Amino acid sequence: MKKLALIINPVAGLGGAVGLKGSDGKETARLALSLGARPHAGERAAAALNMLRPIADHLQIYTCPGMMGEKIVTENGFIPQIVNLHDDWQNKKYSDWQLLDSGPQDTIEAAKKMAAIPVDLLLFAGGDGTARDICCAIGESLPVIGIPAGVKIHSAVYATNPINAGLLALEFLTDQTQDLLSGEVMDIDEEAFRHGRVSPALYGYLRLPASASRLQGGKMPNVAGDWQSLSGIADYIVEQMQEDVLYIIGPGSTTAAIMKRLSLPNTLLGVDLVKNHRLIASDVDEDRILTHMRQAKQSKIIVTPIGGQGYVFGRGNQQIGPAIIQSLLETQGKESIIIVASKEKLQSLYQKRLLVDSGSRQVDDLLQGYCRVVVGDHEEMIFRIG
Repeated sequence: MKKLALIINPVAGLGGAVGLKGSDGKETARLALSLGARPHAGERAAAALNMLRPIADHLQIYTCPGMMGEKIVTENGFIPQIVNLHDDWQNKKYSDWQLLDSGPQDTIEAAKKMAAIPVDLLLFAGGDGTARDICCAIGESLPVIGIPAGVKIHSAVYATNPINAGLLALEFLTDQTQDLLSGEVMDIDEEAFRHGRVSPALYGYLRLPASASRLQGGKMPNVAGDWQSLSGIADYIVEQMQEDVLYIIGPGSTTAAIMKRLSLPNTLLGVDLVKNHRLIASDVDEDRILTHMRQAKQSKIIVTPIGGQGYVFGRGNQQIGPAIIQSLLETQGKESIIIVASKEKLQSLYQKRLLVDSGSRQVDDLLQGYCRVVVGDHEEMIFRIG
């Protein structure tokens, strides 16, 4: 019988679709909920957990009360052992559990108690803040796998998506893989991030099963050097822009070069809308994008992959949600998604491919395959997504 621990940060990723660029702190979570954000960390944990059904009869799951694990484990047909956190939680049922009941200290306490059992593997769903809490609690004393559910996820301790988190857990628990590696736990100052400043810091390491294909790398800083490529990309994209088409401009320094070429203000870490070379709206959330799309005769997305990791969707640009992507793919095809990146950025990718983790497996499947990436003025490369 293998022992698996599961910890869910239920508010992880709340701020993404509504444009808050993070979810740290209860006030941010409350604001996200007031703006219409929908929790999804539980759904992502369930997707990983379902990959473990083949060994359900040989698996004991330890988890936390309520939405920190019990709800998802029980609703997906597993019978968990509940690890109570402190006196206030002793008789708490998940039906009485409120979304903002838990905090970082509960994650830390839960991880310590699970490590003391001890369990064979700890699965946790969250973002960089959750990884910091797990690192603070157990360091490298226990193998872990992160289920990506946050907004940024700079840390190299997460699987590429929830399905791969579950499959890697299955491989480890069935002894198909036993090699371990150390992954960096990185986080940034979210308040500075909301004002366009990225200040990542290393908080430690976690130990995780090694996998060349199922783990994401850490985010790399901007690749220095070929500014001429960025200028060429910007010139080409602006030259190709069509009249009356709504352009959804994702975050990043590569897309910022396009906005500079248009002589428009840019939300470096947010999403801006442009039509007829004019700024229509800046730093928009998912709902505002959908509203403007309904009013436009045609829309296109311009995005750049995250350096090192290669994510086109699902990391730092959750405002461009699966409903937006699916609508464009169904009505206009993949030509409605324009990917831009310097050759240096593409060469730096951890897995030498592009990745998507939009929040919808159906949309991710639609995006799979080969795509064109604009790498210079009238210059493109063919790259694989998935």
